[in-house]
Amino acid sequence: MSRVPLLLAVAQPECVSFDVAANALAHAALVRRAGARAVVFPELSLTGYELDAPPLAADDARLAPLVEACAETGSVALAGAPVPGPHIGTLAVDSTGARVAYRKMWLGGAEPDRFAPGTEPAVLAVDGWRLGLAICKDTGVPRHAADTAALGIDAYLAGLVDTAADRPIQEERARRIVADHRVWVAFASCAAPTGGGFADPAGRSSIRDPDGVVVARAGTGTGEVATATLPSAACSRGI
Repeated sequence: MSRVPLLLAVAQPECVSFDVAANALAHAALVRRAGARAVVFPELSLTGYELDAPPLAADDARLAPLVEACAETGSVALAGAPVPGPHIGTLAVDSTGARVAYRKMWLGGAEPDRFAPGTEPAVLAVDGWRLGLAICKDTGVPRHAADTAALGIDAYLAGLVDTAADRPIQEERARRIVADHRVWVAFASCAAPTGGGFADPAGRSSIRDPDGVVVARAGTGTGEVATATLPSAACSRGI
C-alpha cells in the first residue's frame, strides 16, 4: 500500500517540574523546530516525572501554545501527561486540540500507588500510517509490543524517562521490538533532570528502521530533536 512519506521526530524538551504552561511552550518550540508530521515527546513531558502532579485535562487552556504550533506546522504532537483516571497518558495534540490517545498499561516503581494501568493498546492513524503507542516500562514487556503489533502497525512510538545508566536497556528494548515485529521504532527519551530519581536522565532519543538501523539519534541535551522520514513504499502493517 502506497502512502505519502511520514516525517517523524523525537524531541527532548526542557522541563520545569509541575509547570504545564512553561512546558507547553517548550514543546511548541520543538514542534516548530522539527517541522515534522508527528513529534514524539518523553513520558510525563508536560509535568516532569512528578507522580503527584494533578491530572491534566485535554482541554486545559495551558496547552493552547502547543495546539497553535501544531496548527502552524501541520503536526501531531504526542506529549506525556498525567490524565484523569488517574493514568499516565499520551496526549495527541493537533490543530483541533488535544485528546488522550493512550494510557500506560505496565506501571513500575511507585507508579501503582498513584495511577491505574491502562486496559488496552492503542494505535494512532496519521496519513494512512498506523502508529502504535507506548510509555516507558511498556517497552520492556514483550506482550505489550506483540499486542500492539497485532492491531496492525507501521511504527511503535514510546515516550521514556530513564537514567543515563539505563541507556543500554533502552537500546536492547528497541532492538528487540524491531527484531520481533519488523516495524519502525521511535523512542523519545527524557533529557531534562526531573523527579523520581532522574537527576541524570538518559536522553539519546532514537528512531530505528524495520531493519534495526538507527537512522536518527539525539544527544544528551535538552532542546534536541532528531527526525527521520518513513518512505512511501514502506508498509509493515499486519506484521
